[in-house]
Amino acid sequence: MKTVVSKVVGIFRDDIDTDLIIPAEYLKVTKKDGLGERLFAELREAESDFPLNLVENEGREILVCGRNFGCGSSREHAAWAISDYGFKVVIAVSFADIFLGNAMKNQILPVNLERGVVERISDFDGEVEVDLFSQKVRFAEEEYDFSIDSYRKDCLINEMSDMDYLVSRLKTIRDFDRGRKMFFNINDL
Repeated sequence: MKTVVSKVVGIFRDDIDTDLIIPAEYLKVTKKDGLGERLFAELREAESDFPLNLVENEGREILVCGRNFGCGSSREHAAWAISDYGFKVVIAVSFADIFLGNAMKNQILPVNLERGVVERISDFDGEVEVDLFSQKVRFAEEEYDFSIDSYRKDCLINEMSDMDYLVSRLKTIRDFDRGRKMFFNINDL
């Protein structure tokens, strides 16, 4: 992921927890595939005009929410469902810490912006650009900076998991091991 340009799906609510994102009854799986169909299942069933029920929102890659998005349990299934649905970016006022980590480990860029900006983006009907390289969000001739840990940024840009990152640094790790005469042989890994 480098740059995402898309219209947004605005679900501007505070305290959306992981059970609302993906209800517990759908957590009997160990694979990520298919969870997108159950994303926000309870809201989709209860509200016929819920944003994910609207045809015009299909294929959009940016989800916009309020404060404390992803609170509740530590279930990684929430990030799996968001990714499987097709969202690459979640813009919110704030994120629960565990969800924040789970999102980035699943190639979802969480972008934290001030409430007023997030509300305007949620209501905006045009395309929004999220540029990971420059760490900027652009829409309606406005531009806002966001921050991200450099390690996570590198992993997102290069579409690497934590394990992929370690494997890509294996020579450096082996050189370090040889220089320090560690108690185990890293060449056995």
